[in-house]
Amino acid sequence: MQELLNKKILAVDDEPELLKMIENSLFSEGFYNVYTARNLKSALETARQQPIALYLLDINLPDGNGFMLYEQIRTFSQAPVIFLTARDKDDDKIRGLGLGADDYIVKPFLTKELILRIKALLRRTYGIEKTVSGFNASGRYISFDNAAVISDGKTTPLTAKELILIKKLWENKNRIVTNDALCLAAWGEYYFGHENNLMVHIRHLRQKIENNPSSPQHLITVKGLGYKLVVSDE
Repeated sequence: MQELLNKKILAVDDEPELLKMIENSLFSEGFYNVYTARNLKSALETARQQPIALYLLDINLPDGNGFMLYEQIRTFSQAPVIFLTARDKDDDKIRGLGLGADDYIVKPFLTKELILRIKALLRRTYGIEKTVSGFNASGRYISFDNAAVISDGKTTPLTAKELILIKKLWENKNRIVTNDALCLAAWGEYYFGHENNLMVHIRHLRQKIENNPSSPQHLITVKGLGYKLVVSDE
């Protein structure tokens, strides 16, 4: 757990009181590497200077919005993201999750709930046993440590969600992992309704690890049940 507590977190919100509350709550839980920003510009500056492990992004910002910030962050970082917003609207939630965000919490929220979500997301993203660094498939090396697929000297990054899913599949290699189990691993207890998002992430994973994504040899669909990662102990 100490390794997770050392992870760097960036909270972005235009409300200074809320930022201070989040910062104090994280400090009280042992997260001492907490950065804050009140607008898109300063958030990007911090994100480019620090190896941020998790982002908390408000949707309403004075010089843009959280969706714009998310898309810019994704050009250089695949760290998990939780959206913070006062607008309890389904279209905002769908847009945020559709972009690939990892969680969504509506203001006002209990700081205890936010801390629990942060801890759970950090564990799901970075909590794999260090004795396992990755695996081989069709001449490609899927690296858990680097969150990337390495082939012929080329490195293709994995998103946070892709990393969680491929870890879960590898932990159950050559066995069926149900859709519910995969969604629970990637989205936690609020996984209902993510089946379509799961299909999108699986498609992207196939594009990165399969020689022929349209005819996969490793990431196999088991109709009506889920998926199976077929690999040998190379």
